[in-house]
Amino acid sequence: MNWQTFGTAMAVSMGGALVLAGAIHLALRLAKRHAAWARTLIQHAQKPFWALTLTVGLGVGLRTGLTGVAWAPALTHVTTIAAIAALAWLLIGFVQFFTDLAITHNSIDIPDNRLARRLRTQTLIMRRLAIALIGVIAVGATLFTFDEVRAIGASLLASAGIASIVAGLAAQSVLGNIFAGIQLVFSDALRVDDVIVAEGEWGRVGEITLTYVVLHLWDDRRLVLPCTYFTTTPYQNWTREGSELLGSVEFDLDWRVSPQKMREHLQAVLAETELWDGRASVLQVTEATAGYVRVRILVTAKDAPTLFDLRCYVREAMVLWIQANMPDAAPAQRVLLAEASAPAKPGRGARKGGEETAGDSALFSGSAEAETRANQLLHGAPDGAPHTEEVDTSALRDRSAP
Repeated sequence: MNWQTFGTAMAVSMGGALVLAGAIHLALRLAKRHAAWARTLIQHAQKPFWALTLTVGLGVGLRTGLTGVAWAPALTHVTTIAAIAALAWLLIGFVQFFTDLAITHNSIDIPDNRLARRLRTQTLIMRRLAIALIGVIAVGATLFTFDEVRAIGASLLASAGIASIVAGLAAQSVLGNIFAGIQLVFSDALRVDDVIVAEGEWGRVGEITLTYVVLHLWDDRRLVLPCTYFTTTPYQNWTREGSELLGSVEFDLDWRVSPQKMREHLQAVLAETELWDGRASVLQVTEATAGYVRVRILVTAKDAPTLFDLRCYVREAMVLWIQANMPDAAPAQRVLLAEASAPAKPGRGARKGGEETAGDSALFSGSAEAETRANQLLHGAPDGAPHTEEVDTSALRDRSAP
């Protein structure tokens, strides 16, 4: 090996790589003073670009200066693999750069951000797909630099049908989640920052990946659900078409309440707060049963968190006003106390309204025959003995005579 030739080749190749990389880096440094995109590009692509440039320069120098050396192919093979990895790193940096630009130009920190949230969600999914694809291609390219792997790859391609069936059955759930994630994003069924109710939990969509969705719940918990959940299970999306919502506040009050006065005070309460968006305010009596009057208030707000705060604000303001200005409207229970009636005499039924009330000895009364029938019904005749009664017709005639 001629060390002078090797040194010259390495100096030329590495020097050329450094000059090229330095020129590009300097141009971007000058551009970032006037353009924000240049600063983002440097942030994502600076390190992989330097790694790729130096690796390519090293590989060119080794191939040129190590001609005829036994261990040169192994060394150049290593530099080839390193160049593939650096190129994949640089491509991933470019993907992150372009997707960050798209996200920056579609900010979700605005009131009507439905379109921005949709673009942000689709951009993040495309970023993950692109990064995964670059990684798979890089691994495949690295493996195919080995002669043995190329031979195995040819045999695998010959049986690709069987291999695809086996792989599909083995990864059925994983592939199902991936396709469900793609379906969610590109059908616009779910977006980042959407307010939804799933599994009885209220929260915002914080992250959508190819296999799962992360919900940021109202109490700072995180609920992780597979993508297939949102394609097979009903859920509530409170920001599907817009973030504005309508909420209700209900009271159970006494019948002495004045809905008109409550309605007037409601308008005064809403006029004093910025939580109300001014779209709707309604006070209605929806029930008047079971001793109570149910009053329902409907108010609107720009989004779900604001609506919750507005409902609490209206509820507290109305309770304080009822306590101070209309205490008779507070819910109350009434008990009706009736005077006790005089006890009936033993053996006779008490009369009420000209009729006799029930009593053991007063079921039948008014005549001797009636008393006899009462005794037969109450005490019964001996077993097997016929029930008979004797009627004294003369006594009846005497009783009915004037």
